[in-house]
Amino acid sequence: MDEAAEASAVGEALFMPVVTGGARPDPRVLPVAPVTRFAPAPTGHLHLGHLVNALYTWGVARATGGRVILRIEDHDRQRSRPEYETALLEDLERLGLVPDEPPIAAFRAGPTPYRQSNSGDAYSAALERLRGTGLVYACACSRATFAEYETRRGRAWRGIGCPGGCRALGLDDDGAITLRAAVGAGSELWVDLLAGPMADEPAGTGDVAVRDREGNWTYAFCVVVDDMRHGVDLVIRGRDLLEATPVQLRLAKLLGRDTPPVFLHHPLVRLATGRKLSKAHGDTSVRSLLDSGAAPAALFGLAGRLAGLQADDRPIDAAAFGSLFTA
Repeated sequence: MDEAAEASAVGEALFMPVVTGGARPDPRVLPVAPVTRFAPAPTGHLHLGHLVNALYTWGVARATGGRVILRIEDHDRQRSRPEYETALLEDLERLGLVPDEPPIAAFRAGPTPYRQSNSGDAYSAALERLRGTGLVYACACSRATFAEYETRRGRAWRGIGCPGGCRALGLDDDGAITLRAAVGAGSELWVDLLAGPMADEPAGTGDVAVRDREGNWTYAFCVVVDDMRHGVDLVIRGRDLLEATPVQLRLAKLLGRDTPPVFLHHPLVRLATGRKLSKAHGDTSVRSLLDSGAAPAALFGLAGRLAGLQADDRPIDAAAFGSLFTA
C-alpha cells in the first residue's frame, strides 16, 4: 500500500467526513492580503484537526497574497509543556509549513513576543487599559459555582455578570482570584466567511474572565490582545469557537480596537463516533503518522477530504494549498 493509500485507510478507519458542502469560502469575499495566524497550544501533539486548520490558514493566505504568523499559545502554564513545543516546531518543519513571521528558529532562540508565556508585559498593560474603563472586577466564582447554578436552575448561566454577583461585592484582587471584564449588553455584528453575517450577544455566557485564579491569562484575553498587537485581521479557526466570537469582539472594542477582524470558522475533524479530535484524549497524532512513514502531502490530502475541501484523498503539497481557494 502506498503512502497516500495508507493515509486514506487511516481516515476511513478512524474519522468521518465533517461536511458535505459549505467548506470552501467564495473567493470573491476573501480579503486582500490579510494577516492571519496559526496558533497551536503546546499541550499535546498536533493531530489531523491542526492540518485542516493549516490548509485553511496557509491556503487562504497564499490565495490572497496574505501572511501567516506563527504563535505559540502557552498561556495555560499548568498544561503547556516545553517538550510539546519542541515537537510541534519539528513537525511543522517536517510538514513543510513555513510561517511568514517569525521564522521557526526564533522560538528556539529564546523569548519572543509570538510566545504567550513571554508576553506577560503586554497582557499586564492591556489589563491596565481595561481597568481604566472601570469594567474589571475580582470574581470569586469557580467552575463549580457555574455548575451549581446549572444544577439548581436547570439551565446554564446566561446574562450579564456572574452567578455570584461579584461585581457588586468589591472583592480585592489578591492575585489568586479571577478577574473579569464586564462586557455589557447589546449584540455584536460580524462577518464569517463561511457562515455569513452574524449577530449575537457577548453576555450570553456572562462576563469574560481575563485572568484565572491560578494567575493564568485566559485564552479569550490573550488572543484578543495578541491579534491586536500582531496586526491579525483575518482569524481562521475551528467552528467550535464560533460562539466565542462576540465576547472577543466586545473585549477588543473595550481595549480600543476600531476595526474588527474578519473570521472564518472552518469545519472540524471528528472521530467516527462524532467526537471532535482532542489532544487531551490522546487522539492519533500527526507525529505518529509521520513516524510511521506517511508523507506530508498524503496527510494533507486526507485532511482536505475530511474537511470537504476536495472530493478525494489526492495528495497536496503545502506549496499548493492556495489552489484550494481560488476556484
